[in-house]
Amino acid sequence: GLRLAYEMATANYDEDRINRLILLSDGVANVGATGPDTILETVRVQAREGITLTTVGFGMGNFNDVLMEQLANDGDGQYFYVDGAVEAERVFVNDLTGTLLTIARDAKIQVEFNPQTVEAYRLMGYENRDVADEDFRNDEVDAGEIGAGHAVTALYEVVPVQGAQGVLATARLRWEDPASGQVTEIEQAFSRDEVHETFEEASATFRLSTAVAAFADLLSEGAWVQNTDFETVHAVVRSTTQDAVVLELLALIDIAASLSE
Repeated sequence: GLRLAYEMATANYDEDRINRLILLSDGVANVGATGPDTILETVRVQAREGITLTTVGFGMGNFNDVLMEQLANDGDGQYFYVDGAVEAERVFVNDLTGTLLTIARDAKIQVEFNPQTVEAYRLMGYENRDVADEDFRNDEVDAGEIGAGHAVTALYEVVPVQGAQGVLATARLRWEDPASGQVTEIEQAFSRDEVHETFEEASATFRLSTAVAAFADLLSEGAWVQNTDFETVHAVVRSTTQDAVVLELLALIDIAASLSE
């Protein structure tokens, strides 16, 4: 099926239009050349030819989340998982432009911490998207694609040096313009006096993002969740906003909490 889709996309290729396949699947390949390496190599070749791939996952049980994400990564697209009608409407209606239109190609973020002000730090998530420090400015290294209207959040947990002042970290963002091919890099330094003294003082957006990360840690039963629980995460999320997405998140936390009992 995927091979036939690429044949049709190649036959109708137009360099002045978006040339993208959208694969809806449970990620279980069962016909033809089904080895993941063969499929992924095809996807990489087609992406280099200008035909990108977005994947949308459905189903449970033997659903292959890892393969679906890797297909999107190698296909210079995005990966979504649809668990119901609300998420389907978000992907295919509300965010359709961002799903189809890439505004930043091979986007990378690098955060350099100041050892004089930061004792320790860790990146929360993105373990499978790490780019080596020396490859940040290597534009031959594949990175992430950002769709119109989409946002990407990277969270770091930081232990500051007690009493230290000055620059905490410098964040750098580098990306390629899909239309012109021009590569742009910007950077921004952050100082200790820009950090709120308490979690409660932080913005609702920041608190929500942190709660989502903590929820993910709880679900994965990671080593960093000894001091939190579903009830605490639920309270933080509830204190931020009451829009439809947050209400759906609260329902998911309730389900996870009940299953953990």
